[in-house]
Amino acid sequence: MKHKENELQALKEDVTQMWKLVLSQLEKAQQAFLYQDAKMAEEIVGREKRVDAFELKIDCDCENYIALYNPVAIDLRLVLSLIKISNTLERIGDFCEGIAYHVFDKDCPTLERKIVEELQIESLFDILVSMLADSFVALVSENTDTSEKILSKERDVDAIYRNAIDVLDNYLHQNPAAIRCGLKTVLFIRKLKRIGDHCANLVEEIVFYIDAKVLKHGNI
Repeated sequence: MKHKENELQALKEDVTQMWKLVLSQLEKAQQAFLYQDAKMAEEIVGREKRVDAFELKIDCDCENYIALYNPVAIDLRLVLSLIKISNTLERIGDFCEGIAYHVFDKDCPTLERKIVEELQIESLFDILVSMLADSFVALVSENTDTSEKILSKERDVDAIYRNAIDVLDNYLHQNPAAIRCGLKTVLFIRKLKRIGDHCANLVEEIVFYIDAKVLKHGNI
């Protein structure tokens, strides 16, 4: 029984370390983009393999845990949630890497500061970092009281995304020579929106594990 508990604790610790790494990747992606820091972008790309390695290890260890211990109830929910959480964190890591490559893109020069402000990119990053950080606290503390607040931030992300499309539409009508860069900027902002979607998925998995509730597709 003690060995079983130790294995479960080790799984949780691996997810904790992976989460911290991905949160760091997102924070660095924000800095790399806002300050066009190529060195930091290179660091993000270099650390992506660590994120991938975490996912592979957690998937394998969770599968082994299920096969060896046949967990039930909350233990089973935890292991199933950890598998999905690691998969989701890996996807967020992929988007962080994509943001880093955007910094390297020579076809898209640095956007005017005025446009960056109108697109609310810095605010969007701030929301995403807070969503990822707050959901991490919810998992570690095993407390879902903040889940609704975190999920509400996804609506803020969606609103900024819709506004950004309108801003870019108006900007490109006035600056047709920037269409190529504008299209790439749409893809960049889309990556940020998808990070928001994945952060919401993380909260849903935490609620499933702790409260045995399914929030997906609006189910309570």
